[in-house]
This record gives sequence, C-alpha cells and structure tokens, in this order.
Amino acid sequence: MKWSNQITQLIGIDYPIIQAPMFGVTTPEMVIAASRAGALGSLSLGDLPAERCSELIRSTAAHVKKPFAVNIFVNHVPEVSVNLRIAYNETKVFVEQLALQHGLEVALPELDSIHITDYREQIDAIITQQCKVVSFTFGNLDPHSIKRLKDNDVIIIGTCTSVAEAIALEEAGIDVICVQGLEAGGHRGSFEEAPVPEIGGFSLLPQVKEHVNAPLIYAGGLYNASTIHSAKLLGANGFQIGSLLLKSKESALLDFEKARLSHVQESDIVLTRSFSGRYARGIKNTFIEALDKSQYILPYPYQNKLTGELRRIAKANKNVDFVNIWAGQSIHSYSELSTADIIQMLIREVENLHTSLVV
Repeated sequence: MKWSNQITQLIGIDYPIIQAPMFGVTTPEMVIAASRAGALGSLSLGDLPAERCSELIRSTAAHVKKPFAVNIFVNHVPEVSVNLRIAYNETKVFVEQLALQHGLEVALPELDSIHITDYREQIDAIITQQCKVVSFTFGNLDPHSIKRLKDNDVIIIGTCTSVAEAIALEEAGIDVICVQGLEAGGHRGSFEEAPVPEIGGFSLLPQVKEHVNAPLIYAGGLYNASTIHSAKLLGANGFQIGSLLLKSKESALLDFEKARLSHVQESDIVLTRSFSGRYARGIKNTFIEALDKSQYILPYPYQNKLTGELRRIAKANKNVDFVNIWAGQSIHSYSELSTADIIQMLIREVENLHTSLVV
C-alpha cells in the first residue's frame, strides 16, 4: 500500500492510520503510543470543561513530537423545559430503583446540578494550546468556529454517517471527512440524535466518495489488513481504528471490562440509546435491556449526565451489567499489547498483503 497520500501529507504523520477518539477509553498514553507508531493519535475531549481540556492537551503534548488530534462533541443541547424536568425526575427514580434491585445503591444528580459544556469554550482552549488538528462529531461546527480554527491553521475533521451529512461538511469548509459506517463501535456521529442513518460502511463510503472531493477517513469494522485494503479500494485515504485498541495496555477500560470482551459474541453487540440518549453500539447488559424496553430515555446530553454516576458506582463494584462497553460489530482477539505494538503489527500486515497482491 502506498502510505504517502493526502492524509499523511496534510496532517504530517507517517501512516494514514488514525487512533479513534473513544471518550472514556482513550487516554493520553494511548494517544502518545499511537503517535510514536507513526499514526495520528486522537485525544477525546468529549464535552469536558475547557480547563480540563487544557490540562489533557498539555499532558499529552509534553510527550508527543508529531501532530495529534483532539476530538469534541458539537451536539445541539435541548432547553430545559417543564416536560424535560418531569421526564428527568421520573427517569432518575426509575434508574435508581433498577440499580438498587441489582445491588447498586446510587444517588443520581439533580437536573439543576448538571453542567453542560459549550463546545465554543473548548475551541478557545484548543486554540490557546495551539492544537493543529481538531475532529468533531454529533453535528457540524458553526461558521464562526470554523473561521477561527482556519485562521489559526487548524486542520478540521468532521464526521458523517450519510451522504447528506458529508456534503454539508464539505460545503461548510471542513478539510477532512470521517465516514462512519453502521458497524462502528461507540456513538453514532450522526447530526441528529434519532433516528440515525443505518448505512453499512462499505456501502456508504463509495457513495460519499462520489459526492465530495475532501480526503476521506473511514471508520467502522477495521481490524486487519483485509478490511483496511477493502476500505482503500472503496475510496478511503485514512483508516480509523477503535475497537482494535479496547484491551490495549493504554486503554482506560478496567480489567473486569476487558474480561467481558474476551467472550463477547456477535449477538451481544447492539445499538442502544440507554446510557446516553444517543445511539451507540456496544455490548448489551441488564441496564441496556431494561432501558431500551422502557420510556425512560432522555435526550442527549441529559441521559448521559444522569447515568454517569451510575457507571462510576458500577465500575467501583466491578458490575458489568451497569457499565457501557462500546464495541463494533467486528469480533476479534482484542490484543492486550500496547497501542504502538498493535498499530505497528497492523501496518506490517497491510504492507505484507500489499506486497503479495502486487506480486
């Protein structure tokens, strides 16, 4: 495979491999390891406060010589209405009672105690910390933010889950588009919370390629040389890996969560709104099954904020039925090696496959 392409030249990395920004899984150590392997490390900032974003960026940048990306959420935040308050309180009671029935005593936050971050505050921190690559998901940046980033020579990567979203990103001036297939683990990057486009990646990717000129990164089900080679043939310039790194040395998943991955089956992987209010793909458990059958799912980010304390308590108790373990549809061995070793092995595998095909 010819590695020197639009992505490597534009971003300044050795290989067009992108370590996925997995909020709650990605650590600064994972980003550092990915960068040392010649890939693009991606630091997931999610909706963290600007001050915390600055801290994480500084701690990462202190150990990285090559460019790395930061990733933020740009979703619409619903206004707090009377109906939302009623729904929040009812959902809070339901979740607390459900947890108690399964041996977890938890006091979830009141609505008025929740802090919602405006992504524009994060952009202030990103520019101040002189980040040169920013990716985002759950929508599109506003024009003023795009201009600010471009004025500071920041490369912007947007996420699409449909052709229409890809066109909107390119028309807005986004430099690179990440095409996320339905098989990808974690949250859907769709502009709308629900319903989301349910298009398989290897169907979506060539369609997007036909409609936009921006370089494309593909995400969804990539875990070996064959899947990466297939994505390249369909038009991808870069390849984002996420689930491949879930059990890596640098992953933030705890041992009991990693152990669950060791015996996961195809039928265990589901698309759910239960934990966050937005669709995400992961391993089903007691909480997911109960919430998906109920009416107690708030819009994002309120559901996500509500269940945060539940997940913290569940982790402390090593209770796999009340934590979210996001994973894609491609089941594999989930290596426990370091991120750098996993990426370097993948690169060698791709290069060997390319050599065999050329011969």
